[in-house]
Amino acid sequence: MTDLIAASAAPITRAAEARRPARRPGRRLAPGKRLPASRLIGPALVVALWAIASATGSLDPGFIPAPWTVLRTGVHLWTDGTLRTDVLTSLQRAALGFALGLTGGVVLALLSGLSRTGEALIDGTVQLNRAVPTLGLIPLFILWLGIGETFKVAIIAIVVYIPIYLNLHSALSGIDNRFVELAEVLRLSRPQFIRRIVIPGALPGFFVGLRLGVTGSWLSLVVLEQINATSGLGYLMFQAQNYGQTDVIILGLAIYGVFGLVSDTAVRLIERRVLSWRRTLSN
Repeated sequence: MTDLIAASAAPITRAAEARRPARRPGRRLAPGKRLPASRLIGPALVVALWAIASATGSLDPGFIPAPWTVLRTGVHLWTDGTLRTDVLTSLQRAALGFALGLTGGVVLALLSGLSRTGEALIDGTVQLNRAVPTLGLIPLFILWLGIGETFKVAIIAIVVYIPIYLNLHSALSGIDNRFVELAEVLRLSRPQFIRRIVIPGALPGFFVGLRLGVTGSWLSLVVLEQINATSGLGYLMFQAQNYGQTDVIILGLAIYGVFGLVSDTAVRLIERRVLSWRRTLSN
Protein backbone atom coordinates (compact mmCIF):
# COMPACT_ATOMS: atom_id res chain seq x y z
CA MET A 1 0.00 0.00 0.00
CA THR A 2 2.88 2.35 0.66
CA ASP A 3 4.01 2.04 -2.97
CA LEU A 4 0.52 2.81 -4.20
CA ILE A 5 0.18 5.77 -1.85
CA ALA A 6 3.53 7.19 -2.92
CA ALA A 7 2.79 6.72 -6.62
CA SER A 8 -0.64 8.32 -6.48
CA ALA A 9 0.35 11.17 -4.17
CA ALA A 10 3.65 12.18 -5.86
CA PRO A 11 2.18 14.67 -8.43
CA ILE A 12 -0.06 16.25 -5.78
CA THR A 13 2.85 16.55 -3.36
CA ARG A 14 5.11 18.24 -5.93
CA ALA A 15 2.37 20.71 -6.83
CA ALA A 16 1.68 21.49 -3.16
CA GLU A 17 5.38 22.03 -2.46
CA ALA A 18 5.62 24.44 -5.38
CA ARG A 19 2.78 26.55 -3.95
CA ARG A 20 3.92 26.31 -0.33
CA PRO A 21 5.15 29.64 1.08
CA ALA A 22 8.60 29.96 2.57
CA ARG A 23 8.80 28.44 6.01
CA ARG A 24 8.89 30.99 8.78
CA PRO A 25 10.74 30.38 12.00
CA GLY A 26 8.43 29.84 14.94
CA ARG A 27 7.46 27.59 17.80
CA ARG A 28 7.32 23.92 16.89
CA LEU A 29 4.08 22.16 17.81
CA ALA A 30 5.43 18.61 17.72
CA PRO A 31 6.36 16.93 21.05
CA GLY A 32 10.04 17.08 20.16
CA LYS A 33 12.84 14.55 20.25
CA ARG A 34 12.18 11.38 22.21
CA LEU A 35 14.06 11.13 25.50
CA PRO A 36 16.34 8.09 25.92
CA ALA A 37 14.71 5.34 28.00
CA SER A 38 11.77 7.67 28.56
CA ARG A 39 9.38 4.93 29.66
CA LEU A 40 11.65 4.04 32.57
CA ILE A 41 11.67 7.55 34.03
CA GLY A 42 8.20 7.29 35.58
CA PRO A 43 8.75 3.90 37.29
CA ALA A 44 12.21 4.99 38.46
CA LEU A 45 10.69 8.13 40.01
CA VAL A 46 8.06 6.06 41.83
CA VAL A 47 10.74 3.74 43.25
CA ALA A 48 12.86 6.74 44.29
CA LEU A 49 9.94 8.34 46.13
CA TRP A 50 9.14 4.99 47.75
CA ALA A 51 12.75 4.64 48.93
CA ILE A 52 12.88 8.20 50.27
CA ALA A 53 9.60 7.76 52.15
CA SER A 54 10.82 4.48 53.63
CA ALA A 55 14.21 5.91 54.64
CA THR A 56 12.64 8.94 56.35
CA GLY A 57 10.08 6.83 58.20
CA SER A 58 7.08 8.29 56.40
CA LEU A 59 5.91 4.79 55.45
CA ASP A 60 5.04 2.16 58.01
CA PRO A 61 7.20 -0.94 57.24
CA GLY A 62 4.33 -3.18 58.25
CA PHE A 63 2.07 -1.45 55.73
CA ILE A 64 4.49 -1.00 52.82
CA PRO A 65 7.98 -2.51 53.27
CA ALA A 66 11.02 -0.64 52.01
CA PRO A 67 12.28 -1.41 48.48
CA TRP A 68 15.45 -2.99 49.84
CA THR A 69 13.36 -5.29 52.05
CA VAL A 70 11.35 -6.44 49.03
CA LEU A 71 14.55 -6.90 47.03
CA ARG A 72 16.14 -8.94 49.83
CA THR A 73 13.02 -11.14 49.99
CA GLY A 74 13.16 -11.67 46.24
CA VAL A 75 16.81 -12.71 46.35
CA HIS A 76 16.06 -15.16 49.17
CA LEU A 77 13.07 -16.72 47.36
CA TRP A 78 15.03 -16.95 44.12
CA THR A 79 17.97 -18.59 45.85
CA ASP A 80 15.89 -21.33 47.46
CA GLY A 81 14.15 -22.02 44.12
CA THR A 82 10.62 -21.01 45.11
CA LEU A 83 10.45 -17.81 43.07
CA ARG A 84 12.21 -19.34 40.08
CA THR A 85 9.64 -22.14 39.82
CA ASP A 86 6.67 -19.80 40.24
CA VAL A 87 7.97 -17.33 37.64
CA LEU A 88 8.50 -20.06 35.04
CA THR A 89 5.03 -21.47 35.69
CA SER A 90 3.41 -18.05 35.27
CA LEU A 91 5.37 -17.37 32.08
CA GLN A 92 4.27 -20.69 30.58
CA ARG A 93 0.61 -20.07 31.37
CA ALA A 94 0.67 -16.53 30.03
CA ALA A 95 2.57 -17.50 26.86
CA LEU A 96 0.29 -20.41 25.98
CA GLY A 97 -2.90 -18.45 26.64
CA PHE A 98 -1.56 -15.46 24.71
CA ALA A 99 -0.58 -17.60 21.72
CA LEU A 100 -4.04 -19.18 21.53
CA GLY A 101 -5.78 -15.84 21.96
CA LEU A 102 -3.60 -14.16 19.34
CA THR A 103 -4.27 -16.89 16.79
CA GLY A 104 -8.00 -16.91 17.45
CA GLY A 105 -8.31 -13.12 17.38
CA VAL A 106 -6.42 -12.72 14.10
CA VAL A 107 -8.25 -15.54 12.31
CA LEU A 108 -11.69 -14.37 13.41
CA ALA A 109 -10.91 -10.73 12.55
CA LEU A 110 -9.72 -11.65 9.05
CA LEU A 111 -12.76 -13.82 8.38
CA SER A 112 -15.10 -11.13 9.67
CA GLY A 113 -13.30 -8.11 8.21
CA LEU A 114 -12.80 -9.44 4.69
CA SER A 115 -16.16 -11.14 4.18
CA ARG A 116 -19.72 -9.96 4.70
CA THR A 117 -20.77 -13.53 5.42
CA GLY A 118 -18.01 -13.91 7.98
CA GLU A 119 -19.00 -10.61 9.58
CA ALA A 120 -22.61 -11.75 9.87
CA LEU A 121 -21.59 -15.02 11.51
CA ILE A 122 -18.74 -13.84 13.74
CA ASP A 123 -18.96 -10.19 14.72
CA GLY A 124 -22.22 -10.37 16.66
CA THR A 125 -21.02 -13.41 18.60
CA VAL A 126 -17.75 -11.72 19.54
CA GLN A 127 -19.58 -8.56 20.61
CA LEU A 128 -21.81 -10.71 22.82
CA ASN A 129 -18.77 -12.43 24.28
CA ARG A 130 -17.21 -9.03 24.96
CA ALA A 131 -20.27 -7.95 26.93
CA VAL A 132 -20.01 -10.97 29.23
CA PRO A 133 -17.42 -10.50 32.04
CA THR A 134 -14.69 -12.98 31.19
CA LEU A 135 -13.74 -13.62 34.81
CA GLY A 136 -17.42 -14.43 35.43
CA LEU A 137 -16.92 -17.46 33.18
CA ILE A 138 -14.46 -19.02 35.65
CA PRO A 139 -17.03 -21.14 37.55
CA LEU A 140 -18.49 -22.47 34.30
CA PHE A 141 -15.06 -23.27 32.86
CA ILE A 142 -14.08 -25.08 36.05
CA LEU A 143 -17.16 -27.31 35.65
CA TRP A 144 -16.31 -27.90 31.98
CA LEU A 145 -12.53 -28.22 32.08
CA GLY A 146 -11.70 -29.00 35.70
CA ILE A 147 -9.42 -27.07 38.04
CA GLY A 148 -6.17 -27.84 36.22
CA GLU A 149 -4.16 -25.79 33.75
CA THR A 150 -6.65 -26.05 30.89
CA PHE A 151 -9.26 -23.69 32.27
CA LYS A 152 -6.62 -21.09 33.22
CA VAL A 153 -5.15 -21.09 29.70
CA ALA A 154 -8.65 -20.93 28.17
CA ILE A 155 -9.62 -17.87 30.23
CA ILE A 156 -6.36 -16.11 29.33
CA ALA A 157 -6.97 -16.88 25.64
CA ILE A 158 -10.46 -15.33 25.81
CA VAL A 159 -9.15 -12.21 27.55
CA VAL A 160 -6.47 -11.86 24.86
CA TYR A 161 -8.46 -12.55 21.71
CA ILE A 162 -11.19 -9.97 22.32
CA PRO A 163 -9.05 -6.77 22.10
CA ILE A 164 -7.03 -8.22 19.23
CA TYR A 165 -10.18 -9.04 17.30
CA LEU A 166 -11.85 -5.69 17.99
CA ASN A 167 -8.89 -3.55 16.97
CA LEU A 168 -7.93 -5.62 13.93
CA HIS A 169 -11.53 -5.80 12.71
CA SER A 170 -11.89 -2.04 13.19
CA ALA A 171 -8.66 -1.44 11.26
CA LEU A 172 -9.80 -3.66 8.40
CA SER A 173 -13.17 -1.92 8.24
CA GLY A 174 -11.49 1.49 8.35
CA ILE A 175 -9.29 1.03 5.27
CA ASP A 176 -9.99 3.92 2.89
CA ASN A 177 -12.21 2.76 0.04
CA ARG A 178 -10.18 4.87 -2.40
CA PHE A 179 -7.29 2.43 -1.98
CA VAL A 180 -9.66 -0.41 -2.85
CA GLU A 181 -10.76 1.44 -5.96
CA LEU A 182 -7.14 2.14 -6.87
CA ALA A 183 -6.33 -1.56 -6.50
CA GLU A 184 -9.24 -2.41 -8.80
CA VAL A 185 -8.04 0.11 -11.38
CA LEU A 186 -4.55 -1.43 -11.25
CA ARG A 187 -6.14 -4.89 -11.57
CA LEU A 188 -4.46 -6.29 -8.49
CA SER A 189 -5.21 -9.92 -7.71
CA ARG A 190 -6.77 -10.91 -4.39
CA PRO A 191 -3.42 -11.94 -2.84
CA GLN A 192 -1.79 -8.72 -4.09
CA PHE A 193 -4.68 -6.69 -2.71
CA ILE A 194 -4.28 -8.30 0.73
CA ARG A 195 -0.49 -7.95 0.70
CA ARG A 196 -0.29 -4.35 -0.56
CA ILE A 197 -3.50 -2.80 0.80
CA VAL A 198 -5.05 -4.85 3.60
CA ILE A 199 -1.99 -5.81 5.64
CA PRO A 200 -0.32 -2.35 5.73
CA GLY A 201 -3.66 -0.68 6.41
CA ALA A 202 -4.56 -3.03 9.27
CA LEU A 203 -1.17 -3.24 11.02
CA PRO A 204 -1.58 -0.08 13.18
CA GLY A 205 -4.86 -1.36 14.63
CA PHE A 206 -3.42 -4.84 15.03
CA PHE A 207 -0.55 -3.57 17.16
CA VAL A 208 -2.95 -1.63 19.39
CA GLY A 209 -4.90 -4.82 19.99
CA LEU A 210 -1.69 -6.75 20.51
CA ARG A 211 -0.58 -4.40 23.29
CA LEU A 212 -3.96 -4.65 24.98
CA GLY A 213 -3.87 -8.43 24.65
CA VAL A 214 -0.42 -8.66 26.23
CA THR A 215 -1.57 -6.54 29.17
CA GLY A 216 -4.78 -8.57 29.48
CA SER A 217 -2.86 -11.84 29.73
CA TRP A 218 -0.98 -10.59 32.81
CA LEU A 219 -4.08 -9.05 34.42
CA SER A 220 -6.08 -12.26 34.12
CA LEU A 221 -3.15 -14.36 35.29
CA VAL A 222 -3.09 -12.52 38.65
CA VAL A 223 -6.66 -13.66 39.37
CA LEU A 224 -6.44 -17.16 37.89
CA GLU A 225 -3.34 -18.15 39.83
CA GLN A 226 -5.19 -17.54 43.09
CA ILE A 227 -7.91 -20.06 42.21
CA ASN A 228 -7.12 -23.72 42.93
CA ALA A 229 -3.48 -23.26 41.96
CA THR A 230 -0.42 -24.89 43.51
CA SER A 231 2.23 -22.78 41.80
CA GLY A 232 2.72 -19.44 40.08
CA LEU A 233 3.16 -15.87 41.22
CA GLY A 234 -0.52 -15.48 42.07
CA TYR A 235 -0.37 -18.57 44.26
CA LEU A 236 2.74 -17.21 45.96
CA MET A 237 0.94 -13.94 46.71
CA PHE A 238 -2.15 -15.77 47.98
CA GLN A 239 -0.05 -17.82 50.39
CA ALA A 240 1.74 -14.65 51.53
CA GLN A 241 -1.63 -13.06 52.27
CA ASN A 242 -2.49 -15.92 54.63
CA TYR A 243 0.75 -15.38 56.56
CA GLY A 244 0.71 -11.57 56.45
CA GLN A 245 3.89 -11.34 54.30
CA THR A 246 3.41 -7.92 52.73
CA ASP A 247 6.90 -7.93 51.23
CA VAL A 248 6.14 -11.10 49.24
CA ILE A 249 2.87 -9.62 47.95
CA ILE A 250 4.58 -6.43 46.80
CA LEU A 251 7.35 -8.52 45.25
CA GLY A 252 4.77 -10.46 43.20
CA LEU A 253 3.05 -7.26 42.08
CA ALA A 254 6.41 -5.76 41.10
CA ILE A 255 7.29 -8.83 39.02
CA TYR A 256 3.91 -8.70 37.26
CA GLY A 257 4.51 -5.02 36.57
CA VAL A 258 7.98 -5.67 35.15
CA PHE A 259 6.65 -8.45 32.93
CA GLY A 260 3.90 -6.16 31.65
CA LEU A 261 6.30 -3.27 30.98
CA VAL A 262 8.86 -5.48 29.23
CA SER A 263 6.28 -7.21 27.01
CA ASP A 264 4.61 -3.90 26.11
CA THR A 265 8.00 -2.37 25.28
CA ALA A 266 8.84 -5.37 23.09
CA VAL A 267 5.59 -4.92 21.14
CA ARG A 268 6.29 -1.19 20.77
CA LEU A 269 9.76 -1.88 19.37
CA ILE A 270 8.39 -4.37 16.87
CA GLU A 271 5.64 -1.92 15.91
CA ARG A 272 8.15 0.90 15.39
CA ARG A 273 10.28 -1.28 13.12
CA VAL A 274 7.40 -2.77 11.13
CA LEU A 275 5.64 0.59 10.73
CA SER A 276 8.78 2.61 10.11
CA TRP A 277 7.19 4.00 6.94
CA ARG A 278 4.67 5.98 8.99
CA ARG A 279 5.35 9.52 10.14
CA THR A 280 3.47 10.19 13.38
CA LEU A 281 3.89 12.27 16.54
CA SER A 282 5.42 9.28 18.33
CA ASN A 283 8.38 9.06 15.92
